[in-house]
Amino acid sequence: MNKRIVWTLLTVLSAGQTAAQELSAPPRLAPTADQAQTAYLSAQILSRYHYKTVPLDDAMSEKIFDRYLKALDPEHLFFTQADIDGFADARTRLDDAILRGNLAAPFAMFQRYEQRVTERLGYARELLDQSFDFTVKEGYPYARDKAPWPADETEVRDLWKKRVKNDWLRLKLAGKDDKAIRETLAKRYDNYVHRATRNKSEDVFQVFMNAYAMSIEPHTNYLGRSASADFDISMRLSLVGIGAVLQERDEYITIRELVPGGPAARSGKLAVGDRIVGVGQGDEAVADVVGSRVDEVVKLIRGEKNTRVVLDVLPADAGPDAKHKQVALTRDKIKLEEQAAKKSIVKTGEGATARKIGVIALPAFYEDFEGRRKGDKDYRSASRDVARLIDELKKEKVDGLLIDLRNNGGGSLREAVELTGLFIDKGPVVQQRRPDGQIGVEKDEHAGTAWDGPMAVLINRGSASASEIFAAALQDYGRAPIVGEPSFGKGTVQTMISLDQIARNEPPKFGDLKMTVAQFFRINGGTTQLRGVVPDIRFPSVSDPDSFGESSYDNALPWIQVKAADFRPVDEVAPRLADLQRRHEARVAKDKDFAQLLQDVAEFKRLRETKLLSLNEAERRQEKDRQEARLKSRDKGKDKLAALRDDGLQAGERSLAADLAAEKARKDSKDVLLTEAARIVGDEAELLATRTQLALRERNAAAGKATTLR
Repeated sequence: MNKRIVWTLLTVLSAGQTAAQELSAPPRLAPTADQAQTAYLSAQILSRYHYKTVPLDDAMSEKIFDRYLKALDPEHLFFTQADIDGFADARTRLDDAILRGNLAAPFAMFQRYEQRVTERLGYARELLDQSFDFTVKEGYPYARDKAPWPADETEVRDLWKKRVKNDWLRLKLAGKDDKAIRETLAKRYDNYVHRATRNKSEDVFQVFMNAYAMSIEPHTNYLGRSASADFDISMRLSLVGIGAVLQERDEYITIRELVPGGPAARSGKLAVGDRIVGVGQGDEAVADVVGSRVDEVVKLIRGEKNTRVVLDVLPADAGPDAKHKQVALTRDKIKLEEQAAKKSIVKTGEGATARKIGVIALPAFYEDFEGRRKGDKDYRSASRDVARLIDELKKEKVDGLLIDLRNNGGGSLREAVELTGLFIDKGPVVQQRRPDGQIGVEKDEHAGTAWDGPMAVLINRGSASASEIFAAALQDYGRAPIVGEPSFGKGTVQTMISLDQIARNEPPKFGDLKMTVAQFFRINGGTTQLRGVVPDIRFPSVSDPDSFGESSYDNALPWIQVKAADFRPVDEVAPRLADLQRRHEARVAKDKDFAQLLQDVAEFKRLRETKLLSLNEAERRQEKDRQEARLKSRDKGKDKLAALRDDGLQAGERSLAADLAAEKARKDSKDVLLTEAARIVGDEAELLATRTQLALRERNAAAGKATTLR
């Protein structure tokens, strides 16, 4: 940020200080003069320098109002329509509240929220003293984010009665008796009230200002002092924990992302979408965290290095009554070495079609910025490591290459450009447009390639940002088929702005803004924003686009087009794509593992679309038994193997046990999508070899004809 902008913002800040002096502070959770100044300064920056310039007016006030309510009561469980009507005066006045430094309205809304939490949970506590009839056929609408607000107290009490009944039934199906259920739920509800009523003024301000920032677009945030410190820790990757990004969803704390190299990812026992329902420290009992705020659960999971944390987990692909699993992890720092690119070889085909496919799994676009700055010749980076692995795979005489970018959330833009340069000759890789409309082009300046043979890129919904830049560039050049599911769709660039640096505060007290300042565009003129990279060959999608990915945000920047960059496609994919697709479809139609995956995807979709839970015990048990039977059928080989573990086994039985063990090991280590992606590269290698042979024959025939003519 240049000096002129800083001087301008210092000037408007002094105007905001005058407005802040008009505050009349209520006795509980009162906004402070510092917060009024922070809000005013943030508004000046966001409305002037954001990539998407949006004025802070009545229209924006309405968006802030709705997002603030969503942040407070996302499932419409606490407020009634009468409460919402009572807030009506604030709907178009929150812009004035920010600009004039009078934050009384959002603080009053928050205090009403606290009041309603106390009332609702108090009623829930009373319900624990009665018994429930689980023979009645009724349902609990647990996914209520799009439901209307309860009309009145009668409706909201009926909703809470069903909620408590559902909580009770879940624990009953898990095998707890009435006494244990009553104690568990009483403690859960008491903890909920305790958490909701111990908020501080800075907590209220954080929620409100973030509602403003995210009303502009989803990757813009306000970070108060505490949130800013947490962000700094995560960016340094020095946080001692389990290496998982968490989010609140449907009263659960859900795993949104597993950080490569972290204890959670290394364990292989957790997956994106898993729901954390309890956290335990060391050998202590696991504490229930259903209904907790995500920041509180994060604090429970953090701890000293080499200490143990136990998570009680409800798997992502299971229903609400499924069997929980406990996962013990040892807290550790995330190491660069564990995030580094890794290679393996997958063998495909048989006989004349046998191929060795080199696989390079890249979990992040990492770079040792400090080592590069110092001129260290051995500094680590994604592109340098991949180049080294390609050389090693060449020595092992692989026939093709697969770059696995699944769940790679991005990283260094420079590394995305450098990695692309390993597979194309000189040329543009990505375009970047700034708020003033100027477009810059990032180019690969290095002649030649590290690999010019058959290859493919494997992506999924978790492939974002730099991953999308790389995949899009190779797709636009026609260098490699992209396989998998559509990527995340994040095509924007953010920067951190220190409000304290602008205001010259010492010590810091205002916090930071994370703000979108540019947008990426493909070299063909399109963008990865919103739509992501659409694969040439699509695999079954296990992700929910309504809850994960750029399209899940209601105010994401739109997909738009700019002028294409000056580049020359190699068009190696298009001539063979129809053949590759046909072979893929024929193969997976006969593949039992792929068929099982399709069944899993269908079941996951069914569970995801279930919005009403039966409160009839017989129906819930039937559904629970059905799911457990489905999972148990997967382990028939395992059960048979266990039954054969006896010292009196005959030789034939021992052989069968060994065969079962080998089969189980093969299936456990098998990645169905990775294997199929490698087979597609094998097809690519075969088609290229056939084309080369035909070209050689034609050339020889032409040469022979020329000789005859002479």
